[in-house]
Amino acid sequence: MGEKYLTLSELNIEGQFLGFVGKDAGKCKHLQLAVPGGNIKLKIPKNLRCSLGLSLVPGEQIRIDAISKLNLRNNKLKLQLYQIQAIGFCVLENFLPQPKAKIMVCQKSGCLKRGGKGLLSDLEKTLGDRGLSDKVTIEHTDCQKRCSSAPNCVLMLGKKQYKKVQPEAIASLLENHLSG
Repeated sequence: MGEKYLTLSELNIEGQFLGFVGKDAGKCKHLQLAVPGGNIKLKIPKNLRCSLGLSLVPGEQIRIDAISKLNLRNNKLKLQLYQIQAIGFCVLENFLPQPKAKIMVCQKSGCLKRGGKGLLSDLEKTLGDRGLSDKVTIEHTDCQKRCSSAPNCVLMLGKKQYKKVQPEAIASLLENHLSG
């Protein structure tokens, strides 16, 4: 049997360190890196994990040196990191796009009959008047399982969830969220 991996090339990746990713908060098994093409998740080798947890700060620019290897059995590319260096702080806002707020409006028959269409049009009008239309995503959903309080609308701001909110209140919450 031959080698499982074929070494392709050595590469350097620079980006903004977003934080460690994983189920256990104490273990630094993966890191998230913001690069111009989006965010990537990289596995940290065991020999680098101990020192990294104490030295890397989210928002810091880092450089990663790695070797790319090709798995000959399934033709998948694997990066093997061997060095991670902090190269300073650089605030790059285009790397960290502000998460859009999301408004989920039920479009099932019960909600539509009890004012769902009016709620949706009032919402779009209010957001348009305040210049917030491009900062929020309006999603048409199936039943939200709260038919007794129809029409149903849920505002998601990050991890916060607001239910039974009127269009004016949604616009105010959005303005406060985006300015803060």
